[in-house]
Amino acid sequence: MIRLPISVYIIGYNEEKKIKDCLESVSDIVDEIVFVDSHSTDSTVSIVREYTTKIYTRDFNSYTDQKNYAQSLCKNEWVLNLDCDERLSPEAREELLNKFPSIQENPEIVGISFPRLTFYLYKFLRHGGWYPDRKIRLVRKCCCAWEGKRLHEEMKCKGNIVPFQGDILHYSFDSVDDHLKTIMKFSEMGAQDLWDKGRRSSLCTMVARTFWTGFRKIFLEFAFLDGVAGIIMTGFSMAATWSKYSKLYLLQKKQILNQKGNSAVQ
Repeated sequence: MIRLPISVYIIGYNEEKKIKDCLESVSDIVDEIVFVDSHSTDSTVSIVREYTTKIYTRDFNSYTDQKNYAQSLCKNEWVLNLDCDERLSPEAREELLNKFPSIQENPEIVGISFPRLTFYLYKFLRHGGWYPDRKIRLVRKCCCAWEGKRLHEEMKCKGNIVPFQGDILHYSFDSVDDHLKTIMKFSEMGAQDLWDKGRRSSLCTMVARTFWTGFRKIFLEFAFLDGVAGIIMTGFSMAATWSKYSKLYLLQKKQILNQKGNSAVQ
């Protein structure tokens, strides 16, 4: 198997259940793997050691910051980012092996995007806004960097992006409980990001945003075509929206109480 001059970098914390499949999907076609760990307490690091010695430990501040740090550690001009719950599909691997040699010779091309196909509960979802969910993941590191705050980091590039057709497979949630935990975690960060942008919430906002999420996914993005899994996903997406905007509302109330407390002291 030809090893391409590509560095794969991954950040993670306590991902022993998923990291091996992620690494298996790329380890035989790239010549470097870099892993940045956020003080895992399970066997994540020992599993990664089977594939690379380039393992670094660093406190987690944000996804953007951690991914940019990991990217800076890579030796190759071209770098590929995967999350621990992702892997390259056989089709994406084949496409990469066939097309990358010519792409890397074209200086105008600075990145490659992949459609991301998510496995949810018991099937891959192709509707409800979850597909193609295209992501820029393979880039020239001199021309691209991650941007964003706590949530929804995004790769920004200066140059042309080539779209591949092979999927990145995304195994995001092991169970309904796992999805709920993720909602609680990400809604906190999402609310803080909105707060930092000067956004505010109200009961009307919470209700309107939540119902719009459900309407969009069912009637505009056809989540029902994915069957029961698509309907369940829609329900949790609505819950995530409600949670985010309710937490934003609580941030407002907290600030008001703090201001009243300071006024009373004065």
